[in-house]
Amino acid sequence: MIASVSPTMNSSSFLLTGFSGLEQQYPWLSIPFSTIYAMVLLGNCMVLHVIRTEPSLHQPMFYFLAMLALTDLCMGLSTVHTVLGILWGLSQEVSLDACIAQSYFIHGLSFMESSVLLAMAFDRYVAICHPLRYSSILTNDKVMKIGVAILCRSTLLIPPVIIRLKFLNYCRPHILSHSFCLHQDLLRLACSDIRFNSYYALMLVICTLLLDAVLILFSYVLILKSVLAIASQEEQHKSLQTCISHICAVLVFYIPIISLTMVHRFGKHLSPMVHVLMGNIYILFPPLMNPIIYSVKTQQIRSRMLRVFSLKIY
Repeated sequence: MIASVSPTMNSSSFLLTGFSGLEQQYPWLSIPFSTIYAMVLLGNCMVLHVIRTEPSLHQPMFYFLAMLALTDLCMGLSTVHTVLGILWGLSQEVSLDACIAQSYFIHGLSFMESSVLLAMAFDRYVAICHPLRYSSILTNDKVMKIGVAILCRSTLLIPPVIIRLKFLNYCRPHILSHSFCLHQDLLRLACSDIRFNSYYALMLVICTLLLDAVLILFSYVLILKSVLAIASQEEQHKSLQTCISHICAVLVFYIPIISLTMVHRFGKHLSPMVHVLMGNIYILFPPLMNPIIYSVKTQQIRSRMLRVFSLKIY
């Protein structure tokens, strides 16, 4: 199969690795992965449905949560066909154009999730530090503008580096190290000058993921300072409780992405299985966990979901 892949032509196919060495176990591996993808789709669709149909949830905090759920849903949809395609034995090959498109969606959605988490941190900052001005600061019009800014930031900054992948020479064996296409994985196979892609990608990471992480941390420093100024411990606890879900979502997003970056950068001696496992955690863990986190930790979402399930049962 590998020999049939042309080593030089941009129009050739690439081979997705999947779980190397576990090919005989693919039918069994497909069961947990199919379950995870079903939970990702069901969980995020349920969050979107509850927010859309419940008028009391039509407020900024839940609008941002809907953006997060939509982003996670799209992340699941962007990778399900290649991951399950490999495990179900349908195909391990992907064309360059399809690979570039998938890379665009994966990285764009990662930047979008980071931006939404930053917007949610701003929402919590305003709610706790300026509660009397909350409704005047975060109006529906402002939320819409923030949403458009997030969309533009996540979709318009990436094309220069992604489009250039089309014009690189891929002279090394066309074997990708994951079950989906990542920008850095394609660069590893290129023999062309990749300095633009490397520097631009680094700039993107610094201006999006790193900057967002710093701003989220700064917002929580301000939130903690404001909470500690409250005399009543009960009020302090109540204020911090409103942030627990968001803090969990931030950790669920940033820990896998930092871990994958470290593995790519410093883990070249590690087993390929570690790279594949970290890649799948990076893709699937946030979309899987976010609906669970918000269903468990956010009383309004939890009660509405229980009501939906009780109606379906009876």
